[in-house]
Amino acid sequence: MFFSLSPKFDENKVFIRTWGKLESRLDSNYYKQIYMNLEEAVAKKTNYKLRDFIKQMASGVTPKITEYEKYYTDCENGVPFLRVQNLSPEGLNWADCRYINRKTHDGMLKRSQVFSGDLLVKITGVGRMAITSVAPEGFEGNINQHIVVIKTKKPELNEQIAAFLNSEIGEMLAARRSTGGTRPALDYAALRSIPVILDHTISEVMQQAYEKKKEKEKEAQLLLDRTNEELLLELGIALPPNDNDSLENRMFYVKSNEVFFSRYDASFHKPVFAANAHNLQNGKYPAAPLKKTAPVGLIKGILPKNDQKGGSCKVIQIGNIKADGTIDTTETMTAQPIYSLEQKLEKGDVLVVVTGATIGKIGFWDCEDEFYLGGDIVKFNTENDCLNEIYAFLLRTKPYQMQIKKSITGATNGHLAVKDIEQLPLPYQMDENVQKTIAENLSSVRQKINTLKQEAKAEVHCAQAKVGKILLGK
Repeated sequence: MFFSLSPKFDENKVFIRTWGKLESRLDSNYYKQIYMNLEEAVAKKTNYKLRDFIKQMASGVTPKITEYEKYYTDCENGVPFLRVQNLSPEGLNWADCRYINRKTHDGMLKRSQVFSGDLLVKITGVGRMAITSVAPEGFEGNINQHIVVIKTKKPELNEQIAAFLNSEIGEMLAARRSTGGTRPALDYAALRSIPVILDHTISEVMQQAYEKKKEKEKEAQLLLDRTNEELLLELGIALPPNDNDSLENRMFYVKSNEVFFSRYDASFHKPVFAANAHNLQNGKYPAAPLKKTAPVGLIKGILPKNDQKGGSCKVIQIGNIKADGTIDTTETMTAQPIYSLEQKLEKGDVLVVVTGATIGKIGFWDCEDEFYLGGDIVKFNTENDCLNEIYAFLLRTKPYQMQIKKSITGATNGHLAVKDIEQLPLPYQMDENVQKTIAENLSSVRQKINTLKQEAKAEVHCAQAKVGKILLGK
């Protein structure tokens, strides 16, 4: 049994369990009263366990990224290779999706092939366990070792099973069964033991909430797009010509003196990039390289090693930075105190992703909490609140994203060099009143976008509460 010598105690932290209540596990967290109450309530509603529906279950592996040519390919010629970030209760998320070649899919990863209707469940990683997606109609793909694919005895029930596992009740049942501190995991036995309440109405309730959430997010994206267009117009920066497959972009010549001391790959010298660079340099206001407006320069983040994870430092990673520039801190990695004072995030910092599938993604830090900069990200701060706000928006516009695309190196895993970011031409000689007016407008838009995002989350939260009442009656 567990006990405390302290006369004052929290019943969730200090409690007693008799030997007869103990199961195979001896960790105290497993026997918290909130979990015991939930298990008892769920047991009154169902006799089903997830194991009762499973016909076949398998997890995948991750082919070595260092042997990219052997295992991976592009989206046009490959098979989707799903990782944890591609799973969501709303369905598959295609952002940052990798693709493996057909040989790898049918050979090395044959046992973990995924087809339409299969259940895909997260079993390891930071954040909540047992996030579940149902593979869409006509889908064929594969998974890594942090996901399992479940082929069920009754595929027609898969949407109901997924809705339950994605509910707050399902999340708590999975959390209770997970093990591990810095990297939680659900083993197969634990996953199979999760109770399941079947109810077709909960998937309908959640689907309606997801649709409302998507409407809010679409509204936020339209507002962002319109703001970006207005910003470029205000700064007198023309949109770049279309980067199409015209003869001019496929066949062109450059003078030798333009190639010396530069890159030799043809893509770097496309006429469309030259035209875009001219537009950036010849806007309404004089432009200067970013390094001249950011006195401290660009600061690189750190990706903690496995033995450095799980400390007191909260870390912002690539996945926390959303496409609209907002930074989601609800699920963050923690690390040992390996960070310098420079790597601590300060209000007004502009973040740039420099490696990976979402290279060039831009984030804006508008938070007072203590966080540190993770790996594959750099940050800068002009020490001018107005310019920070303007640059965070401007770097997400089409002309600057095209310039970033031009600078990416590496075929297998793209990389953006610090020196290339430092050379990005940004308008800087603006009257203080002009800066202030533009920045205030952008700040207002950013707050509206954040409000829409919160409203989108609230739709799902309310639906989850409704699902809880449907399942347990309280």
